[in-house]
Amino acid sequence: MSSNNNLPDFVKNYLTKFSFSKWNLHKEDYKFYDNIIVIPSLAESEIITNCIKSLELNNQNILDKTLIIVVINNSEDAPSDIAENNQKTFELLSNYNGKLNINFVDAFSKQRSLPKKLAGVGFARKIGLDLALTKFDYESRNKKILIWLDADSEVESNYLEVITERFNKENLSSAVIEYEHKIIDNQPEAKAIICYETFLRYFRLALIYAKFHFDYHAIGSTIVCDVESYTKASGMNSKQAGEDFYFLEKLAKQNKVTTITETLVYPSPRRSWRVPFGTGQRITRYLQQGEDEYSVYNPKSFELLKEWLEFFYSDFTVETSSILRQAKEISIHLHSFLIEQGFEKSWNKILRNSDSPIEIRKQKIFWFDAFRTLKLIHYLRDNIFPNINTYDALKILLKNFQIPNDYDFEKAKTDYQTQKQILISLRNFFRNKL
Repeated sequence: MSSNNNLPDFVKNYLTKFSFSKWNLHKEDYKFYDNIIVIPSLAESEIITNCIKSLELNNQNILDKTLIIVVINNSEDAPSDIAENNQKTFELLSNYNGKLNINFVDAFSKQRSLPKKLAGVGFARKIGLDLALTKFDYESRNKKILIWLDADSEVESNYLEVITERFNKENLSSAVIEYEHKIIDNQPEAKAIICYETFLRYFRLALIYAKFHFDYHAIGSTIVCDVESYTKASGMNSKQAGEDFYFLEKLAKQNKVTTITETLVYPSPRRSWRVPFGTGQRITRYLQQGEDEYSVYNPKSFELLKEWLEFFYSDFTVETSSILRQAKEISIHLHSFLIEQGFEKSWNKILRNSDSPIEIRKQKIFWFDAFRTLKLIHYLRDNIFPNINTYDALKILLKNFQIPNDYDFEKAKTDYQTQKQILISLRNFFRNKL
């Protein structure tokens, strides 16, 4: 896969076990890099130029040490207009002669398109990330940084400078970049994206309030990690939906995921048919008006979660019977959930195999992970704490958090400008206070 004979053993072992040999970088390139940005592109010839232009505004010295890999992809059964659009992207990148080091992968043509069962942004991104492992300058002392981005996203001009400085100076292993969806007033998507981003920020703020280990946002175009963390996580998964959520969970089980707030990614607010989860799907669903989009998890669920985690994360909390007894005192529904999840059997096994408080602490995070916690929130929603209006929930959460505000939450339920102002305030809070 590479002319670099100096790949570390852990990279060689990973590639042997997890990578696919069918796909390669299109251009011959004998340079090696400190930073690599991987961008899946599916029928995005009209919009990827905006992403490229935003990257071109970054520090040229860092750009010289950075490779951009675009994975032009579609399923083997994709309609002809998708393949034709991808061909335009192929030609665009083939003729690129600008400030960036750009290479790309043909995962769209007849012989190289993605298998129907695997086709999706997760698998496309995995192809690019695995190829990226062969293009790092492993003799450099700088961190080897893998950066996720999407073809329809844009970045700030200090994007690479902030990422490389934080990772190298603080020895970060994984992070997510703060984000803001672009809002264009008078467009149909504007109200939809305000609704969705407010939900995302409410959910993350609720996890922070509960002092949860997995308290980051899970947006694919904002993820960054080093090579060691990527390979330890067995690389990017091939799920067709939720792939970012599961990969970040793996990273967080290694080390706490940092949120970098000094720069921004601007994910696209456009509607999409591509995946059953995420921004594009939520925008489409909002515009179809089939569901109440201003319905979010009840703050009482996170109050319960906070009480549970404060107890469970304690180093004095070890024995299975005492954990279940205290869980029952917190909430009979929490106790029932733990029983349904097989906690007793799992925790007894963990205790048999763990010989130190450090190991037990780690196993607590591993067992009560992001996915199981989401299951708990859904269990509580379905059995005791039903969803409530977004702005009623925000009012309660901010009060619990003791965050001063003078928002008119009642007006926000129907007024676009008030909704927008609340979102802007939440954005500022995340950038400046957390």
